[in-house]
Parts: sequence; structure tokens; C-alpha cells
Amino acid sequence: MAFGGFNKDGAKAPLAEINMVPLIDVMLVLLVVFIITAPLLTHAVKIDLPKASSHPNQTKSDNVQIAIRADGQYYWSGEAVDREELHRRILDAATLSPQPEIHLRADRTAQYQLIAEVMADASKAGLVRIGFVSDPNPVR
Repeated sequence: MAFGGFNKDGAKAPLAEINMVPLIDVMLVLLVVFIITAPLLTHAVKIDLPKASSHPNQTKSDNVQIAIRADGQYYWSGEAVDREELHRRILDAATLSPQPEIHLRADRTAQYQLIAEVMADASKAGLVRIGFVSDPNPVR
């Protein structure tokens, strides 16, 4: 800290200046810290998810079970079918009145591409009630 100046009088007068460099350094460090931590604070979205019971749903008689195995084999209500036959049956089901529900069962290791193709076929045919079937008692 400087308490005097370089005047020729030799009088010791207090210097009325504040050294701003340390203050600016601290402010820049705080700015960098806030720039880095601000996105982390806004990234998490806290929501209260609904609680659902694991009771099996009662299915109506007008539903179709489509199963996809991990090896790519398709099943229409328990009957093994190939891709073309599955597509034809989806088109036939879309013409029924009322339209059946599609219950899609897929093996946990099945490729997502296979599932997406079946969903796209059903959507293009006009079937809008598509549901995924899962095990209500997961292994923990």
C-alpha cells in the first residue's frame, strides 16, 4: 500500500487511489465459476411421476397380440408369421370395425428397428390403439 507520492515537497500525504486489480481478478474468477455451474443447476428437471399399480389390465376380445423375438421372428396372436404376412394381416385388421387394439410384445433384446417397423406399419394402416405389453413383476 502506498501512503505517499513522489512530490518534491517531501510532504507525506495519503494517496487517495484504490488498487482495483485484485478486485477485478476476484470478480473474473467468480464470473467463470458461475458460468460453469449455472448450466448444471438448470439441467435437472424435477417432476413427480404418477404412481401406477402393477395389476394386469383386463383385455377386450378385440385385440391382436404381436410378438417379436430377439432373433427377428414375428408372431400374430401366437402364430409364427414372416414380415410380409404380418404386414398383410395388419392391413386386414385396419379394415375391421371396430378396429382391434394392437398389443405389442417384444423381447428385451429385440432390435428397436424391428419394433419401429411394426409400429410404422400399424400407423400407416390406420391402427391407432397400439400398446406395449410388459411384465408387471420385474426382477430386481
